Amino acid sequence: MSNGTSVGFVSATGTAERKRLWQARHDALYAALALRPGGKAWTTDVCVPISELAGCILRSKEELEASSLVHTIVGHVGDGNFHAIIVFDPDDPAEVAEAERLDGAIVQRALAVGGTCTGEHGIGYGKIGHLQDEHGAAVDVMQWVKHALDPDGILNPGKVLPPVSQGG
Repeated sequence: MSNGTSVGFVSATGTAERKRLWQARHDALYAALALRPGGKAWTTDVCVPISELAGCILRSKEELEASSLVHTIVGHVGDGNFHAIIVFDPDDPAEVAEAERLDGAIVQRALAVGGTCTGEHGIGYGKIGHLQDEHGAAVDVMQWVKHALDPDGILNPGKVLPPVSQGG
């Protein structure tokens, strides 16, 4: 949980400054986990049109603040991309469900304003369920192409595209 305020805005132009900022961005996960020792992080990222970014972050923040779970929002928002890190107890089914619900709400909010369910981390086990929401019938075409190129299903099986029985 946060106190609702930003800690600031920093930009960099030099190589050393940029490296320092990127290191801080990578360390954000560990900082969030330190807020709740023993917790696990549910990370999510979305990307929205710049004109929708502030509103999407604010509405996501409001929803996260209404939850009892520890969370942070970080981002390199110049490209419309932001990340939420939701820290939960992996042994508590209610907390797991709440983390999943918050992730889904953030994704649906991004899709509603013309964004994408993932800004940079791609589709994987955590986002595969949102692929159909974002691309609809195009997932069938993606599955067809994947099968044509990977008929034995050995390349990232079940990670990038849902199995044909689920999505196509």
